[in-house]
Amino acid sequence: MFTGTGSDANGGILINNGIIVETVSSGHTPAHEWDESVDLSNAVVLPGLINTHHHFYQTLTRCVPQALNKPLFPWLKTLYQIWQFLDAEMLAAATELAGLELMLSGATTIADHHYVFPKGLENAIDVQVEAIGKLGCRAVLTRGSMSLGEDSGGLPPNAVIQAEDVILADSERVIDEFHEDQSGAKIQIALAPCSPFSVTRELMTATAELAERKNVLLHTHLAETEDENAFCQRQFGLRPLEYLEQCGWLTNRTWLAHGIHFDSDEISTLGAADIGIAHCPTSNMLLGSGICPSMDLIDAGCRFGLAVDGSASNDGSNMIQEVRHSLLQQRLRYAPQQITAETVLGWACKGSASLLRRDDIGEISAGKQADLAIFNLDELRFSGAGDPIAALVTCGAHAVDRLMVGGEWLIESAEHRDFIARDLIQKHSQLAKKLQSS
Repeated sequence: MFTGTGSDANGGILINNGIIVETVSSGHTPAHEWDESVDLSNAVVLPGLINTHHHFYQTLTRCVPQALNKPLFPWLKTLYQIWQFLDAEMLAAATELAGLELMLSGATTIADHHYVFPKGLENAIDVQVEAIGKLGCRAVLTRGSMSLGEDSGGLPPNAVIQAEDVILADSERVIDEFHEDQSGAKIQIALAPCSPFSVTRELMTATAELAERKNVLLHTHLAETEDENAFCQRQFGLRPLEYLEQCGWLTNRTWLAHGIHFDSDEISTLGAADIGIAHCPTSNMLLGSGICPSMDLIDAGCRFGLAVDGSASNDGSNMIQEVRHSLLQQRLRYAPQQITAETVLGWACKGSASLLRRDDIGEISAGKQADLAIFNLDELRFSGAGDPIAALVTCGAHAVDRLMVGGEWLIESAEHRDFIARDLIQKHSQLAKKLQSS
């Protein structure tokens, strides 16, 4: 057994009541007794990977022909015309499929940014909570929002926006009904206007005030493209980060998706405010958005994690592949000795946990939740590899053999205990066709 991300547990991991109680170095004898054991020889054991930004509903619109080969804004405007017809059945299937896809790729905690609430889908977060409960993983579900439609200078069509009093009332409701703040929490809620240019200044400010009052996190997209920076300057006379600061968002409860196009002064401001950045390399490459300045952000003091982003801009939900893409992309900007397999795996585990303000996950150490991803090295792609941790990343691991959440095996022999993938694919595919033909 080989353990990654700095864990010295190659001799074994002892678990009791869903918690890691002991890690054993190679050649050492455990201090605790055990009742049953699992042989993980020739496997790599990682802390469960943590995805910090996604749009589950977008699994229904992968590779839509009319949206292909477009940069962010034209891509969005094309797909909004389809997303306005999303319904509860579609969202449930998309959440289950995206969640299962992430789990099979090693994720034990998944975050989703849902901000499309067309008529009939006002209780979208309730739908997602039920779906996550079936999957058994941990999730941070963000109650997203859009209130600034095309008629008011925003990007989304009016069919998918909501009144601001409705948004705030439902945000408070879902926090009160679903948010767990204890160690080992399975479901947590955060508040997440889609972007500074899809809601009003008043809603951005009110959302920050509600998050502080309810002690939940804040999330949004920021500085993904230069077009976004230019849009904010035209709309508000400010760069996005200046606007965010005026709205009361530069606090340590905030994490931002993408964070590519910041200047050096803005990076210093982000670090001083203890802001988190969700790095989405595959999406950034596919849309041609740019390369996130990871090490500059980290050196400035930012928390830094990894995410797959939406499946219409990725077009997948594979966390271990995202780790590989991050390593390859970031080496275009930084030296190879700075961006190692351990570096990017650390971003996907402990780094991502820091974005979600979780100190109970993301590590293999005593006292942490027993969330583990097991990758079998008995595959053609790993044959001949000398370093098993590096091999996992650079040889292109794709799927776990086993996945444990809170001490329970949810995936064994690459199959979920409660879901038959083929059945889910059939249902999801039918709903995707229905949505795209609406």
